Amino acid sequence: MKEDFLHYLWQFKKFDISKLQTTKGESIQILNSGQYLQLAGPDFFNAQLIIGNQKWAGNVEIHLKSSDWYLHNHEKDPNYDSVILHVVWENDVPIFRKDNSELPTLELKEHISFSDLQNYQSLMAQKSWIYCENEIKNVDGFVFQNWKERLFLERLERKSELIFELVEDFNQDWEAILFCLLAKNFGLNTNGEIFFKIAKSIPFSIIRKESFSLESLEALFLGQANLLSSDFQDTYAKELQKQYLYLLQKYQLKDMITECVSFYKHRPDNFPTIRLAQLANVYFHQKNLFSQLISCNSMKQFYQIFNIGVSQYWETHYNFDKKSSKKVKKLSMSFIDLLVVNTIIPLRFAYALSQKKDIIEELIDIVSLIPSEKNAIIEKFASFGVISKNAFESQSLLQLKKEYCDFKKCLDCSVGINILRK
Repeated sequence: MKEDFLHYLWQFKKFDISKLQTTKGESIQILNSGQYLQLAGPDFFNAQLIIGNQKWAGNVEIHLKSSDWYLHNHEKDPNYDSVILHVVWENDVPIFRKDNSELPTLELKEHISFSDLQNYQSLMAQKSWIYCENEIKNVDGFVFQNWKERLFLERLERKSELIFELVEDFNQDWEAILFCLLAKNFGLNTNGEIFFKIAKSIPFSIIRKESFSLESLEALFLGQANLLSSDFQDTYAKELQKQYLYLLQKYQLKDMITECVSFYKHRPDNFPTIRLAQLANVYFHQKNLFSQLISCNSMKQFYQIFNIGVSQYWETHYNFDKKSSKKVKKLSMSFIDLLVVNTIIPLRFAYALSQKKDIIEELIDIVSLIPSEKNAIIEKFASFGVISKNAFESQSLLQLKKEYCDFKKCLDCSVGINILRK
């Protein structure tokens, strides 16, 4: 038994409320069970009750045992002075207010049906991956769809936290913010954080000035990534070294990133050299990129904007001084899909919030056109009958797993509540 089950019972009145009494025999009528805030302090705020013949307005605190009140030192916390009812599974000791009057207590264990308790125990029994893996495919479709929309919104809100930090750092220069976020996603999971640091180490004003020279952009990106420090044989590599040293002095740039980018276990097309060369090519070909991406309303437009390859040198190289077969090395549609999902959609969401606009339905429409991501989590959900048809659904399922299932927050989850209600 966990407290969150008692929170669920109280919030949704999942017990017979017609004959409630305190442990002292006073009748209890629930006019309003209160707001479930999940913050510090009492569990339910601003409840309205009639206890005996007296109407009360105040807070409700819930515990497994009444003695938990003292275990948690609530008697010393003024936030709990406004509690009007103590709801417990088991009343093992009386609780007294500061004026020595006894706090009214409702003991729930005699009011819960066997079937509700059995449903809860079945849901919370340890499974191989998630608690509801045997029931999730049978959850009401309308309920699940609405929950996915909420999960997707939560995921965007979480991603926007970093964006608003950058808004402060870059004084609302949304082009500079986009550059940092794009760099992070060009680096993928392995090099994302290093690429992010590289982007932050280059003032975007320099990108604006040097965007008319692809060689300058490559020199900046590769140089700051500490990829131009070797004694090269190729002429182009030497030219980039020379250009980087010139730009370093011209703009008084801070030192390069000392951490090493990773080539390990990457397919050659994902080598950091190639991804940085592609990022340079994006900013060479696309001016005012933020404005373009904010106004896009179809995936076709996104694919056109990012229809980008690499410079001539990188068509025949994956690393300096090692020639390979010629390949154009354009950004693939699947990679652009990842950029849209992980960079552009969160950025548009955050920008709209800054403008006090609600565009969540518009963003869901866009992301619903993108194929579902493929990873171990999405495949595991599919094995339980929950098939992800597009990126909107896969993003929602990732949020579900990482923020609810992993923390066993079944009773904060519409899926878990729907299963219990059945």
